[in-house]
Amino acid sequence: MNAQAAAERAARQSYGRLLAWLAARGGDLAAAEDALADAFAAALVHWPAAGVPDRPEAWLLTTARRRLLDQHRRRATARAAAPDLLHQASLPPDPPAAFPDHRLALLLACADPAVDPALRAPLMLQAVLGLDAARIGSAFLVAPAAMGQRLVRAKRRLREAGARFALPEPEHVADRLPDVLAAIYAAYAAGAADGGDAGALAEEAEWLARLLAGLAPLQPEALGLAALLLHLQARRAAGRDAAGGYVPLSAQDPRRWDGARQHEAESLLARAARLGAPGRYQWEAAIASAHAARARLGHTPWGEILLIYNALLAATGSPVVAVNRAVALAEVQGAAAGLAALRRAGRDARLAGYQPYWAALAALADRAGEAEAALQARRRAAGLATDPAVRAFLLRPDAGVSR
Repeated sequence: MNAQAAAERAARQSYGRLLAWLAARGGDLAAAEDALADAFAAALVHWPAAGVPDRPEAWLLTTARRRLLDQHRRRATARAAAPDLLHQASLPPDPPAAFPDHRLALLLACADPAVDPALRAPLMLQAVLGLDAARIGSAFLVAPAAMGQRLVRAKRRLREAGARFALPEPEHVADRLPDVLAAIYAAYAAGAADGGDAGALAEEAEWLARLLAGLAPLQPEALGLAALLLHLQARRAAGRDAAGGYVPLSAQDPRRWDGARQHEAESLLARAARLGAPGRYQWEAAIASAHAARARLGHTPWGEILLIYNALLAATGSPVVAVNRAVALAEVQGAAAGLAALRRAGRDARLAGYQPYWAALAALADRAGEAEAALQARRRAAGLATDPAVRAFLLRPDAGVSR
């Protein structure tokens, strides 16, 4: 493997673990990011000449740690300050093969009360999963430049507040849980929409959701999110045909769904229900569970799905939920009813660049006999699609909509 490919793989597989470790030692997220960026830049200079090290992750950690230590020394010299940070950064490294995973602690630190609530989830996505401002902005319907500026301010607030990058007490875990769950879900959505990363980000989000459910077994929404992502992952492979073409959920072969993941999801969802505190992620997991029932029933129980979407929309007011509810309504009451609901949802300006909205509009307009409106919406959806397979599907005359 050449140096460029090795560095890209290390970034994809280990960025979050390395950054979390450095932040835990140095106490400054922005400084840890700078040190890790320097380490990757150094790798691209040294590895082509010296060869890719046997353990790229350990090499990057050692190099970044030296950069971080240099940063703290300069600050300590200049301001006679930060002796505790200097001490932490200079501690002997953990064995590279077994250095502890601090990602959950980093996620919880990003939910510090000092950080604007609207920026906590985006900050987690960048810190733990390495997403850039453009992808994060897309997930939260915010322009990339504006999101980039907000993230810089959030890291400054985190440093000024003296955030600790260690697992807090259980009562504080519960307080910060909603933001962490939102970030993991957004990461899954970004990964699922990106056909170029072979599912790596979606798998990472699934792993984090499972980890969180294990650490917080009495938090129903943590269980609900894990159940939801397991259900979504269970049918991920069926979303592509043998040639790599996109297959919408309604056309998927249930025999290709991952039964073991679905069983685990159902178990988590049942445990969450017994705790008696329903919420957004449990409802969304219940919708995914209803779709999974097609393998057993031979049809999709759209009536049940619409009822759950009604509750979800009433609880969240989310324009994204409104889009999905309109699609379910079309299945229960007909395309005209679904199209009318979808157009009402489209009055929300945040949906102007939301690709699934235009894809749903194209499909429902087509079914309602509005050919010109369907064509325009389909072109708009294809233009917004980041996955070439989805784009190709949308440009087919017989394209439907993914649910």
